[in-house]
Amino acid sequence: MGEYNQRNDFSDTALGMVSTRSFPAIVGTADMMLKSAGVHLIGYEKIGDGHCTAIVRGGIADVRLAVQAGEDTAKQFNEFFSSLVIPRPYPNLEIILPITSRLTELANGGYSRLSNQAIGLIETRGFPAMVGAADAMLKSADVQLAAYEKIGSGLCTAIIRGSVANVAVAVEAGMNEAERIGELNAVMVIPRPLDELEQTLPVASCWVEKRQPLNQPLSQPLSQPLSEPLNLPISIKEPVIEVEVVQLPDLAKLPIKIIEELEDN
Repeated sequence: MGEYNQRNDFSDTALGMVSTRSFPAIVGTADMMLKSAGVHLIGYEKIGDGHCTAIVRGGIADVRLAVQAGEDTAKQFNEFFSSLVIPRPYPNLEIILPITSRLTELANGGYSRLSNQAIGLIETRGFPAMVGAADAMLKSADVQLAAYEKIGSGLCTAIIRGSVANVAVAVEAGMNEAERIGELNAVMVIPRPLDELEQTLPVASCWVEKRQPLNQPLSQPLSQPLSEPLNLPISIKEPVIEVEVVQLPDLAKLPIKIIEELEDN
């Protein structure tokens, strides 16, 4: 009976996977998969040598449609490697994929303040080119560097956030700098990404929970401008001075010779 229940827990759902050889390509592929069908993005798997896989979950028909759209998108980027659809997966696949835990998070709902923002990704082969591209992007437009990803084979990706116009300007500047320094491998701009895409990228927490300046209030309100001296009560303790008392001899009782010696000194 237990095996029967396991077989039917996911009887109407499927897992879909699309693999590429570039991180920006897999993010763009995942974005298209989410927008093409009613599926949930479970996450990414990076196994080195530049291979990245986007994993989606949903109804069997929706997953098939999403995987086909993702495959077509990856081929447009010339980065497609492989794809897979698994109808009615066993729950024991949780050992490999975070299936049920991620679906629980999605069922609880999410909140994103980033729907009016864009994501920009520049992937280079070589770390100096990526750092140079990130510096150029930050200096060319009002964007923020959210994170960077390494997927092996010398491929690393700088991820920025900002308005659609600013991200487009920044990415163009980053591309030019990356080509000047080293090798530009892939570029991606995603306007107004869906919430699920943002929750799987290392950018959401950086933007949703912005650091607030520390406002330390004074214990007493100021009654006059800071440019004038503050009349605050100050308690000053009297200094303690230790005095050593030396007992001088009675000169009247000393012999005359000793008195003369003392006067000479």
